[in-house]
Amino acid sequence: MSLFFCVLVLLSLSTAVCHNCFRHQANLHRCAQCKFAHYCDRTCQTACWSEHKKECAAVRNRGSAPSENVRLAARMLWRIQKDTGIVSDSQLTSVDELLDHVTDLTDEDRVELQIDVHNFMDYWPKSARQHPVEYVSHIFGIRGLQAVGVGLFPNLCLVNHDCWPNCTVILNHGNQSALNPALHSKRSYVDFLNVSTERQRILKKQYHFNCTCQHCSQHIKDDLMMAAKDVDGNKPSAQLIKEVTASSEEYLDKVARLCRECLATQETVLADTHLFKLSLQSTASEVLSYTHAFAEAAQLSRKTIDGYMALYHPNNAQLGMAIMRAGVTHWHGGQIEAGHELICKAFGILLITHGPNHPITQDLEAMRTQTEMELKMFRQNKEAYNTLRDAALKKQPATCMAEEAKVEDASRKQ
Repeated sequence: MSLFFCVLVLLSLSTAVCHNCFRHQANLHRCAQCKFAHYCDRTCQTACWSEHKKECAAVRNRGSAPSENVRLAARMLWRIQKDTGIVSDSQLTSVDELLDHVTDLTDEDRVELQIDVHNFMDYWPKSARQHPVEYVSHIFGIRGLQAVGVGLFPNLCLVNHDCWPNCTVILNHGNQSALNPALHSKRSYVDFLNVSTERQRILKKQYHFNCTCQHCSQHIKDDLMMAAKDVDGNKPSAQLIKEVTASSEEYLDKVARLCRECLATQETVLADTHLFKLSLQSTASEVLSYTHAFAEAAQLSRKTIDGYMALYHPNNAQLGMAIMRAGVTHWHGGQIEAGHELICKAFGILLITHGPNHPITQDLEAMRTQTEMELKMFRQNKEAYNTLRDAALKKQPATCMAEEAKVEDASRKQ
């Protein structure tokens, strides 16, 4: 178990998650002073007061809470002033000893850092001890993001990366746990389902180091990821494998183009319930989602659902899965209102067909909760929501397809 140095709830989830135990609750109690922090009950509020006290005053003085990066930096500095960077005997390193990689930032990231530092200086109490810009930049440089909050876990910062890790990290109501926490534990910072050169590129860009783990240096499993068909011991030539591999990505664009052309010819001839039209729309939507053309994919998935609803029984499992895929596509396309509506509809169907304890239903419930919170944020501040969404898509290209892949895999198992 790795205890946190500082941790707090993301701004977008501030009214849906307890700021002490990180549990999702329907009826949270708001801090009467800053009107920002929310808690399960008096017990959680009391337990969190030592962490929240100075933040409470700063939020009141500012009039509203700043971004989670600014709030985390402030909490870290308040904690350092109180505990000199060490919060327990089990903490193996101090905050000042952690690397920040500020010098490795791109020009774009450096501009974002300067904005964060400026906002911090505006948020930090004028009566408190002031810190030089260089030190504040260091604090921002070592922050870490998690599922529902942002925090710093010094011991986990010491756990090196390995593409084939011997431990994993989970978030459990604000606590970080490492499974199989051996002395020389290693965890993965990146999705393994990329060839070694691509994993190295991602790690260099996001974490500023060259991965020399065994799986990258020896290119382990790269051959499986790019494997050729073996028929009775006969394999295609290396040149043919290279050509087909190179053309595969191009074919995705070609498939999307061919689907568009065929759909255009169908539009004035075939009804929206025609099976070939529905099948082609579904295929095109999946291809466009894979290439991140979410707006067009969402439009096609909506038309497909309308056709399915005219044909399927209202509580058909396949209809529920199709609506779930359409909801995820709209969600990733930035159409949060339509996405949430479809996900809720799919949940109602799969709750009947699969039951509440089925993994697909449970995954869908998590999506429903997440989209509900994002919808609330969207309605409060559309510009801020769209900015955060665009940033997430740029910084985590693989994440936006994770749910699509999970949904597709689950659909095929039905």
